[in-house]
Amino acid sequence: MNFTDDTEEALRSAVWLVNSAEDPETLGNLVDYDAFLADFPYSGRLDRDEAELASLRDLRPRLRAMLLAPRDEMAEHVNAALAEAHLAPRLVRHDGVDWHLHAVADERPLAERVLIETAMALIDVIRSDEGSRISICADDTCEALALDLSRNRSKRFCSTTCTNRNAVAAYRARRTRSDTHS
Repeated sequence: MNFTDDTEEALRSAVWLVNSAEDPETLGNLVDYDAFLADFPYSGRLDRDEAELASLRDLRPRLRAMLLAPRDEMAEHVNAALAEAHLAPRLVRHDGVDWHLHAVADERPLAERVLIETAMALIDVIRSDEGSRISICADDTCEALALDLSRNRSKRFCSTTCTNRNAVAAYRARRTRSDTHS
């Protein structure tokens, strides 16, 4: 299943925000926030201040609950977000990105726009019954989210750090087993 570019970008952004709360915190100050905006360039109003940073940090538990919810609960989360937002849907094209949907006005607070973009992306996830593409990292010591947008559904870890740590551990376990059988 391939999602549209804007759906994938909204999911990546939401997962990044959720995972930024994991240790070590990666959205702790305005420098971190600027790095987030460099990776996920939101259009529209950007205050780039402590209040906006705090609103994004406060949004993370709600995004986590939305992203990890079973399908029917995910729909409830999406409907609640849409009901409380100031919706103004329109098709836009900007910054080299072809036509896509903006569901709220550009002057709305960034946290609201992130929430609604996530909700809109999750509509695609719900409709295609692809919620299994969002999971908790397969590393036993990690609680971050893993987003699998691969064709073969092979992504199990949140990052290359967790992937590598588990690959090394599996290699060492195999070596230990082969050494004891020799």
